[in-house]
Amino acid sequence: MLLTDGGEPLRTAAPAVRWTVEQVLALAPDDASRKAGNRLGSAGPWSDTGWDGPGAVWGLCKGSGSKPYRTVIDTTGPAYKCSCPSRKFPCKHALGLLLLRASDETALPAAEPPDWAGEWLADRRRRAGAAALKERPEGGEDASAGPADPVAARRRAERRAERIGGGVQELERRLTDLVRGGLAAAEQTGYGLWEETAARMVDAQAPGLAGRVRELGAIPASGPGWPVRLLEECALLHLLDTGWQGIDRLPPQLAATVRTRIGLPAPPGGAPVRDHWLVLAQYDTPEGKIVARRIWLYGRESGRIALLLSFGAAGRSPGQALPVGATLDAEIAPHQGAGQLRADLGTQFGAPAPNGAPPPGVTAAGAIAAYGRALGDDPWLESWPVTLRDVIPVPSRDGWQLADAEGDAALPVAPAALSRPALWKLVALSGGGPVTVFGECGHRGFDPLAAWPATPAHSADTEAGPEAVPLI
Repeated sequence: MLLTDGGEPLRTAAPAVRWTVEQVLALAPDDASRKAGNRLGSAGPWSDTGWDGPGAVWGLCKGSGSKPYRTVIDTTGPAYKCSCPSRKFPCKHALGLLLLRASDETALPAAEPPDWAGEWLADRRRRAGAAALKERPEGGEDASAGPADPVAARRRAERRAERIGGGVQELERRLTDLVRGGLAAAEQTGYGLWEETAARMVDAQAPGLAGRVRELGAIPASGPGWPVRLLEECALLHLLDTGWQGIDRLPPQLAATVRTRIGLPAPPGGAPVRDHWLVLAQYDTPEGKIVARRIWLYGRESGRIALLLSFGAAGRSPGQALPVGATLDAEIAPHQGAGQLRADLGTQFGAPAPNGAPPPGVTAAGAIAAYGRALGDDPWLESWPVTLRDVIPVPSRDGWQLADAEGDAALPVAPAALSRPALWKLVALSGGGPVTVFGECGHRGFDPLAAWPATPAHSADTEAGPEAVPLI
């Protein structure tokens, strides 16, 4: 179970972890918070600071008012509590306090928490015990779960399937009209036609289709070569429509993928997997009026990649946050669907351990092959998570490439990554030598998300290793 402010606390007796500066900055909800937290990462504005073994840090931060802000953090989650009016989690004061501890081990003395911090921590521990009893009653059954009505559930599913079928048929007519009239007409019709179609897909309870339709409206203004990209996306939409219309004839895993791409919920469907999970990357992307946070994990023993996905309302970052480079002893619950890596984070069995070694990587050619295999299970995949080993960032005619240190293969860096300042951080980390890079390999190129410097000999079997450097 993951801890966030307002969520249930983590059940652990492990000692507090002192994170690195990079890991703390990776928790920031946005660039403005990151910059503001940096300004508060020195001892000047802080007083009455401290930390304790179970995983709490606290302090008073001088603000513009007469009373200082009270900030307390449970590092095992992490979870945050601050008396400031900010609605961001973590706020700049929580980031500043964590940065102070990360940069100077002696800045926060070991102590008992003051009353104002201790009350919050005691309440969290009390709720932890209550949650444990609720989740693990005698006999292993959930006493709070009421009897389900399978007949009513089947009727609701049938009604929704009927509405989705109507939306799919209408979308097929729109795609047919577009192809029959010529793709050049899409440049004159503008965005309104596709927004109207997307609204119709929302009415049909197919949000996955609605999202892909909205993307069609932006393609004609995306620069040279847009007709090819528009035709590609139309073909993928047609394939998805066809998959839904013949879903009863598809293999179970592929049928689950089609349902997910249409927009039907895909609850966890596999047995929980306990492992030591390395946090590879964390980043946010705006999706309409919400913000989606993606956290990539790698299982040390299982070799499995998992994606934690959470959402936040407009103006607020998602509550789920993990320090990049840390390793968690935890369970995950995988979701259904061929090629789908999404999972829910379950119980954690200790505090995050810092500085996990990178996963074993593949060559550039191996990354392309892995993406190709994944497309066989899910033709609508935009990208696939891959770790590249011993690659060197080198400039090319069209931007940058990640070239194998030994070999003649290379992957172009995705256009979206070329505009990020972190690309230069990767170049500086390499210094012309090989590095290990984790990212997403797709049809637009490779998007680097985290990197590790070269070491004399690191192994995936050892938990200690070089620090991960977030690139987003």
